[in-house]
Amino acid sequence: MRISLRSRVIALATAALSAGAFLLTSGAAPASAALPTPVSVATAKTYLASLTVATEDRTGYDRDLFPTWITISGTCNTRETVIKRDGTSVVVNSACTATSGSWYSQYDGVTSTDASTFDIDHVVPLAEAWDSGASEWTTAQRQAFANDVTRPQLIAVSASSNRSKGDDDPAEWLPTRTAYQCTYVRAFVQVKYYYDLSVDSAEKAAISSVLSGC
Repeated sequence: MRISLRSRVIALATAALSAGAFLLTSGAAPASAALPTPVSVATAKTYLASLTVATEDRTGYDRDLFPTWITISGTCNTRETVIKRDGTSVVVNSACTATSGSWYSQYDGVTSTDASTFDIDHVVPLAEAWDSGASEWTTAQRQAFANDVTRPQLIAVSASSNRSKGDDDPAEWLPTRTAYQCTYVRAFVQVKYYYDLSVDSAEKAAISSVLSGC
């Protein structure tokens, strides 16, 4: 049985701080570490089958209802933590701003040595979360979701791919780098399952289609 959302959020706050401290003292991470490894295909299929199917409603959504970015460790906020984690040979200054390094966008294969050209994407978009259950959460719960560095929810990708995706779910958008689509939907399902979020019928069908080809 899954634990309650409240219990998860409490655990998340502690885990996020611990994860952040580790990531920021462990040296440069390889590009392959760009996202916490999502659940297996088989587990993702099981999770998907258990998700509630419901029509989505964006009434009342405002991005400011999901506070970002929070301090993870020292001077490093969520964005800076993920930028460091997802890059190669990343060097940061005393303010935790990346001054050098290399980043590879798993979504579209773009490589950059300028961190400012990369965005931090929420695998499950904030608006999508609102549509599928987060409208009923407290601000603290939404903040935990928006800054979750423990689940496969945040990833550094090219700004162009992130903005192309917008608030779309997998029925409307998938990474143009097809080799990453399986990883992407596994992560998407894991996050939705963990946070007890629903899916709509088109979204579920699209995810199922990708998983069947993994």
